Amino acid sequence: MSTQTDPRLSLDADAIQALLGRSLLKTPDYDTRAMGALVSVAEAFARLDAAGVKTPLLPAELAYAVFFDNSTRTKSAWAGAAARLGMQPVIVDGSSTQVAHGETAEETGAMLGMNAHALGIRHDLILGEGRAFLQDLKKGIDDYNAGLGTPRQVPVVNLQCDLDHPTQAIADLMFLREKFGGDIRGKKIAVSWAYSPSYAKPLSVPQGLIMLLSRYGAELTLAQPEGYPLLDESLDLARAHSAASGGSFRVTHDMDDAFRGADVVYPKSWGPLTLMQERVTNKDKLGEIEARMLAQNAQFTDWICDERRMGLTHNAQYMHCLPADIGAEVTAGVMDRFRFDLAREANQKLYVIMAMLATAKVPGLAAQLERLWETR
Repeated sequence: MSTQTDPRLSLDADAIQALLGRSLLKTPDYDTRAMGALVSVAEAFARLDAAGVKTPLLPAELAYAVFFDNSTRTKSAWAGAAARLGMQPVIVDGSSTQVAHGETAEETGAMLGMNAHALGIRHDLILGEGRAFLQDLKKGIDDYNAGLGTPRQVPVVNLQCDLDHPTQAIADLMFLREKFGGDIRGKKIAVSWAYSPSYAKPLSVPQGLIMLLSRYGAELTLAQPEGYPLLDESLDLARAHSAASGGSFRVTHDMDDAFRGADVVYPKSWGPLTLMQERVTNKDKLGEIEARMLAQNAQFTDWICDERRMGLTHNAQYMHCLPADIGAEVTAGVMDRFRFDLAREANQKLYVIMAMLATAKVPGLAAQLERLWETR
């Protein structure tokens, strides 16, 4: 039952219904109202889960996910989300598919889509390939279903591509909404490059963050050493969204500058752009290019989130998509101080994926969630 301290779920039924049948290949695909509807459903699932309410809205359906890159949290979130919805999760390594043998993304989409009821894909290693793969995969599914004349919906969820990481960015937004009482307007958020000696990480996390958080009136600063720019597409969207939302967006090459007065810091490594682009045309030299990337990273070992830099902030919240390179991206002391918060941040991804699947596949979802909440 609803009380003042136990309110109803805040759901825009019409906006949620408009998401039926939609896939989320990149966050800019959803306008602000659609994104708000998705986030509200994710938050509803989180509240229901915390209350111990079961939500088997999609029983006996197959949730198939293909990972062309390593993952721990996103694999777990996919499996947990599917299971909570009553689906059967199946997760496979991309190297076990026929793509390596010449099967096209469209063919893969048709083959997987004829049996699965939802598809998750991580394809983030080579610039320009991941998003194209997702688009072609979706076309293969849609063309197959159109050929059969079936209304069957098989949504595709981007579990990270080369340009965007929607489930991570939306999970980060949810975490910040929870921390700041539902509104990040006016909050100073620093998204910063940080040193990593392990491997050249994709651009997709910082790009996803600046494209999404800029919609909500935050004062965003992107910090990067010379040679580590993000793609113009993400920068242009961040500027446009900030202007429209009343926030701000700027770029600096000074990590201290970005941290000074910040409410939130998100120090995260990514690869140097020119060498990331070189991997596209020189795939026979990936090992050599990776070594050059790490050598370039090593010029900036002082780009670390430590207690000194945290002291420059406005008692900032430290965030990271994990795993962080402890001793390189962040000191052990800072990491330990925020360990619980990082787990909370990671856990939001489960509810984001639940929302992506349910909004795409469950008619009348808002009413069903309200009934579950009222009868818990």
